[in-house]
Amino acid sequence: MKTFTPVFSALAVLLLVLLTTPIVNMVISSPPALLRSTLLDQEVLHAIILTLKTALWATLSGFLLGIPLAYILARWSFPGKSFLQGLVDLPIMIPHTAMGVALLMVYGKKFLIGSLFSKIGISFVGTEVGISLAMAYVSLPFLVNAARDGFLAVNPRLEAVARTLGASPWQTFFKVTLPLARRAILTGAIMMWARGISEFGAVVILAYHPMVAPILIWERFESYGLAYARPVASLLIIICLLIFAVLRWLSGRSREV
Repeated sequence: MKTFTPVFSALAVLLLVLLTTPIVNMVISSPPALLRSTLLDQEVLHAIILTLKTALWATLSGFLLGIPLAYILARWSFPGKSFLQGLVDLPIMIPHTAMGVALLMVYGKKFLIGSLFSKIGISFVGTEVGISLAMAYVSLPFLVNAARDGFLAVNPRLEAVARTLGASPWQTFFKVTLPLARRAILTGAIMMWARGISEFGAVVILAYHPMVAPILIWERFESYGLAYARPVASLLIIICLLIFAVLRWLSGRSREV
């Protein structure tokens, strides 16, 4: 035990240093005046707002579609369940540029689903809808897996008691199961939203324009070099850290309730 704790502590500190050094260096490398002028750049401001907004829409759609699937995975046993779980995790394993090509070949205007949606005025290529679609596709596993674990942590006997007291399945789900699993679901939603913000590969293939912040950073780096890309990257990191801290604080407050 005398050597166990120091070794593990040293390895943990080393990992934290490796994780935080690039972020801290990025933040302190850009002076406040440069960050302020970057924030006033309309192209940068629009890209950041677009990124946050489309990631939020992706998370909300993931919540609507992913929570039922998570509950099924947590409560039901059926043939092929492990295969279904593998399908949920599939977007994590596939390179996201390849996934962007796959999405384009389904939701592009020349392909079946894309052509059907285009007839009712919905386009996925080069639109905010397409950006949200790409973000949702690659980040949905974070929400589904977290919600599944949250539902697994809820004792099924509580649901059975609610049913015996006269509650319908819908009432049991919304008044018993969902509130008890809310912490895990909220954590998964935060992770899905954060993953959507950072998405580049699938978005750049399906919807290069309008540009989200990761694509703008890449374009400025390719066109003008590190000096022009760095303040945009620093600004995005700071904004994400602030929002992430607020969401984590709200998540912590929900645990105390």
